[in-house]
Amino acid sequence: MVEERDFSNYQRFPGETGNLFDVILHRFEIIERIPWPIFGLGLLILAGLFSWLKWPKDLALWVFYLSDWVLLAALPRAHRSFGPAKPPVLLLAVLRAIFCLFPFWPFLIFQLIGTGLVILAFWIEPQRLTVTHQVLESSKFTSERPLRLLHLGDLHIERITRREKRLVEVVHDLKPDIILFSGDILNLSYLKDPAAWEAGRAILSEWEAPLGVYLVSGSPAVDLVEIMPDLIKDLGIKRLENEKVTVEFEGGYFDLIGLTCTHRPAIDIPQLAGLINANNDPFTIFLYHSPDLAPAAARLGVDLQLSGHTHGGQIRLPGFGAFFTGSLYGKAFESGRRQLGNMTLYVTRGIGLEGAAAPRARFFCPPEIILWEIKKPNKEG
Repeated sequence: MVEERDFSNYQRFPGETGNLFDVILHRFEIIERIPWPIFGLGLLILAGLFSWLKWPKDLALWVFYLSDWVLLAALPRAHRSFGPAKPPVLLLAVLRAIFCLFPFWPFLIFQLIGTGLVILAFWIEPQRLTVTHQVLESSKFTSERPLRLLHLGDLHIERITRREKRLVEVVHDLKPDIILFSGDILNLSYLKDPAAWEAGRAILSEWEAPLGVYLVSGSPAVDLVEIMPDLIKDLGIKRLENEKVTVEFEGGYFDLIGLTCTHRPAIDIPQLAGLINANNDPFTIFLYHSPDLAPAAARLGVDLQLSGHTHGGQIRLPGFGAFFTGSLYGKAFESGRRQLGNMTLYVTRGIGLEGAAAPRARFFCPPEIILWEIKKPNKEG
């Protein structure tokens, strides 16, 4: 079990404006402003430097750099994603340069494989929405039939793409009893963009469930306080702002707690503690954007915490997982289901993609939504 840690001496936190990751993402946006002839020439110079001016190899490397540029620049035109092309092209250029250490023909094979991986990560996997099915049995759950709970997170909408259209179809087909959204509606690059607002509202308006649709705010840098009310106005969605609601269902009930995420445990843990039922009787679901309160939530008696924020890392390697998580606990809560004492935590890989200069890519980390079946234990078992 992951031990609860004290972060009170931290000055910067994930999800806040001004943290190191946020600063890097916005600084790299400057690369997108470089005029295309200068950027293309710069790629040629880099190819020459990385290949030690061996002309067949540096020319081939430059061609692969240009192919990456074409592939990424075409994403908005194909209505796949809408981020800048030049910063990730530069990152890919550095990664491709590693294979200059090989002789020409193995080098060429690796570069061709690299192009295939670029197509997979930028064009295919971000659109491959998956449904994860989870079952949770609890003696504290008192309803007569299982609850079908749909957990969604990190929509990060730029425009409506095939992914969002598929999302609407799947939500309708699954027919959940209740829908919970763990924050981050807009993409970081489109926070003040009316077209993105309209797209976000169009998707949110399609979510319906008999017990209601509930959401909490995501990162303060994304779900801006001045925008959130207008994004969900008149959509019939209940926003939980440091509050608890008791939901009646099939002869029983459960508590649903939603906190506004500040990413600062010293602020948010006392808020949670004040909302926990003193007798710890009802089955309690905790909806919170980040997984970082999980050790405290387990200590306080929460039964199920549903979070997101990490995107599963977006870029993962088999056997290693995420390179970066945006969590105070590092890779401990990067994605998926975890058991912390009596509490179950699930961290969704999310639906959308990181914004600013971040690559609009997923690798071994497809977008997901999670359908839970929560029920009493099987007496025969």
